Amino acid sequence: MHWRDTVRTATEAVRTHRLRSALTMLGILIGITAVILTVGLGNGAKADVRDQINELGTNLLVVSPGSTTSSTGVRGGFGSSSTLTVEDAKAISDADAAPDVQAVAATATSSVSLTNGTANWTTTLTGTTESWKEVRSRDVTSGRFLTAADEKDAAAVVVLGPDTASELFTTGNPVGQYVTYDGSKLKVIGVLEELSSSDETSNNDLAIVPSSTYSERLVGGSTRDSVSSIYVKATSSASLSAAYQETNAMLLNLHGITNASDADFSIATQESILSAATSVDKTMTVMLGGIAVISLLVGGIGVMNIMLVSVTERIREIGLRKALGARPRSIRRQFLVEASVLGFAGGVLGVLLGVLGAVVLPHFTDTRVILSLTASLAAIAMAIGIGVIFGVYPASRAARLAPIDALRSE
Repeated sequence: MHWRDTVRTATEAVRTHRLRSALTMLGILIGITAVILTVGLGNGAKADVRDQINELGTNLLVVSPGSTTSSTGVRGGFGSSSTLTVEDAKAISDADAAPDVQAVAATATSSVSLTNGTANWTTTLTGTTESWKEVRSRDVTSGRFLTAADEKDAAAVVVLGPDTASELFTTGNPVGQYVTYDGSKLKVIGVLEELSSSDETSNNDLAIVPSSTYSERLVGGSTRDSVSSIYVKATSSASLSAAYQETNAMLLNLHGITNASDADFSIATQESILSAATSVDKTMTVMLGGIAVISLLVGGIGVMNIMLVSVTERIREIGLRKALGARPRSIRRQFLVEASVLGFAGGVLGVLLGVLGAVVLPHFTDTRVILSLTASLAAIAMAIGIGVIFGVYPASRAARLAPIDALRSE
């Protein structure tokens, strides 16, 4: 029997038992769908993180405060101490000491509740300078951003993020109107452009005031000169490493630290943040992929079971074909092709269901799904492989049947 006849016969055998074949393919179909969606969700999450990184700039360094050590010797995590100051930021911005640094912006943050009439919204209040706009690569859609004059006068002004503005001002343009924090009225002078945000962080829910206003009028306290973080923008992506070294060396010198391992601050690049987020996404992808593999194994066992049933049902047919001169390899090939057809059909249907899921899923979970042609083709090949692997034993069993015993079988 030629290959063409073998495929035709195998396809006809699968079609003869439609319900049984459909139930057999179900396990493979579910597994392939899971593979397609798992890869798509992983690609979507990575693309979302990459978009956010690109929006904020690939040449950005984030300097965070260090850790505390209690009297008992217990050391806290990074960020548990106010080890960064405004003077640190001013020193880093020195063009002679750090030629690869383009701009620096120190920020102090706290969670506050802003009100506008009956509207009330809790957001992140950020005290910073006019250079924040350049360092964070942000722009305003209406109004203006902070100026040096606002900083000098500790002006009672605020720039709102788009989400914050929409929560406090349901109608009309917020620019020129006022919000209140702890009895202090702040005039809205601008609204930031909207950026993409993840479920964990939002680039659009914040309120920005001059650092002098933040420390002298609003928050203040004993740590008036302390800052929550320092954003450093390198002159280019190529000079990011040099800017990192310059910033690190300067802060070590300013803080009187001779051993870099004892640094009371940490410096992160956008790429390192991307790598960390991607690592988490990969872990989730591996976990989901494991579930998909289990589904495929279950589907493969189903194929083996049905092929064994098919061999039992067709013993007399096998005996007759052998009596007429069919070789064992022809019998083996016949059943392997049938198993492959089941795997291929399950794989194609699984890919189609995965594509449908990729279209529907974002509407319910607000999760981006990016399909991969390579992954789809690999999934179909995997389905065929599952069919072949789990069809080997039934096919070999059929090929080993003796003609006389097969013909005498009831």
